[in-house]
Amino acid sequence: MTCLSFLRRRSLDSISRHPEFGDDLAGIRNVNIYTYKELRIATNDFSPENKIGEGGFGSVYKGQLRDGQMAAVKVLSAESRQGVKEFLTEIQMISEINHENLVKLYGCCVEGKHRILVYNYLENNSLARTLLGRGHSDIYFSWRTRVKLCIGIARGLAYLHEEVRPHIIHRDIKASNILLDKDLTPKISDFGLAKLIPASMTHVSTRVAGTLGYLAPEYAVRGQLTRKADLYSFGVLIIEIVSGRCNTNTRLPPEEQYILERTWKLYERRELVLLVDTALGGEFDVEQACRFLKIGLICTQDSPKLRPSMSNVVRMLAGEKDVDGITITKPGLISDLMDLKVGGEPDSKPRPNQASSSYNSSSLGDSENTTTTTSAPSTQINTVFTISDGRN
Repeated sequence: MTCLSFLRRRSLDSISRHPEFGDDLAGIRNVNIYTYKELRIATNDFSPENKIGEGGFGSVYKGQLRDGQMAAVKVLSAESRQGVKEFLTEIQMISEINHENLVKLYGCCVEGKHRILVYNYLENNSLARTLLGRGHSDIYFSWRTRVKLCIGIARGLAYLHEEVRPHIIHRDIKASNILLDKDLTPKISDFGLAKLIPASMTHVSTRVAGTLGYLAPEYAVRGQLTRKADLYSFGVLIIEIVSGRCNTNTRLPPEEQYILERTWKLYERRELVLLVDTALGGEFDVEQACRFLKIGLICTQDSPKLRPSMSNVVRMLAGEKDVDGITITKPGLISDLMDLKVGGEPDSKPRPNQASSSYNSSSLGDSENTTTTTSAPSTQINTVFTISDGRN
């Protein structure tokens, strides 16, 4: 037995004896157990210089593990409302999934009041900070790169929705939860809270959690969650990637503030090409760009039943499934939700067009139903991913 394996086993045994954890950690496999001292050293005592993200659940730091590997260290705050059960659920669920387009969990630390998750470090931050946060990055997103982003995110979601058992609904797909590695390969991140759904259920009724601007209308209004809510969020995201702008920007003229409204109007006028990011300098495939924008509209149709499955979306993006033959109906528009109070007054004061950090430390917390609206980025409610039986 190596010293390292002894350390991990010893840590696991000591954790399992904590009354708040019981035997919950005993069943967790494929996860390294780190000591708090190890992670303090890795992050230079959680130096502010190493902070790469922050959210309601705490802060995220860049760190170098003792084997030389770089990692993102997510430290849950003492005030975090994420309980032991949710923390262990996140560990269990993430440890059991593995896909090129999902973040990888290295391990965790549970000592006393400290609850920390350790993920693979991704060099190029998030889409919110790079592509949508103009001025925060010098990365150039060519059309080829944007195609890679859209297809990669779609494949990651299709894996969660259709290949993992039980199926997973992420529930907070958005630009700041898409992280980028050194090759700009997209990785879906931020698996905050999880909930098991009985196999006999086709949806779950739950409090609204997510980000206004990406929230599916039927979910925001009725709280009925199916995989089609993720489809809606993805539809908004793909339009953001093609256009290079966030879904909401109150500093623009009223007719251009909400990207879905703008996209639908251009679609009706057969002028979708006008939405393509001017930063591309005209160097893009016009037919493909318009197809991607149509797919965004297909995914955001007001009726969830009209939205396709993620596997079909992958086929559409790859050009393997016809898009032009699909009748596209009007999307559920964000402006229709502006007067909806889901537990909080909308923020009427526009903020600067700045992108949130990557590695959001899970979510803004388990706060119920708070929604606000600002310019970029869209305002968080909170982050959850939920497991469904897969019929919707």
